[in-house]
Amino acid sequence: MKKLMLIFIFTFSLFNCSENPEDYIQYIEGYWEIKEVSKNNKSVKSYNISTSVDYFKVNDDLTGFRKKVAPSLDGDFIVTQHESPFVLKIENNQLYIIYTVNNITFKETIDYASAAELIITNAEGFKYTYKPFEKFNLE
Repeated sequence: MKKLMLIFIFTFSLFNCSENPEDYIQYIEGYWEIKEVSKNNKSVKSYNISTSVDYFKVNDDLTGFRKKVAPSLDGDFIVTQHESPFVLKIENNQLYIIYTVNNITFKETIDYASAAELIITNAEGFKYTYKPFEKFNLE
């Protein structure tokens, strides 16, 4: 009986674990390179290399901005002047990026974030999978 109870507790805890969206926040800031765009679990486009990188800056108050940058061969970035301010917000156990650009507000869902991957879904259902940007290695 004791063995059966231990198996039940282990199984319950294994299947009851869920990702905490608050844990994703620590991984968002940084340079992210697009890897794939998908919709309805079907790949729309895959990228071997991208000419632009998304840079996310997250402040302690969960405000921040997203900016497109272009990596150069010397390891620096060509930075655009345009940046999209945002606020991170958790609602219904989901982490959202809420943007306000030119008085228009829209939001995207952070489906997953780790040191190795960032997955964002927009309102149209497009899922963007990113990997951390790695500087060009010319050696």
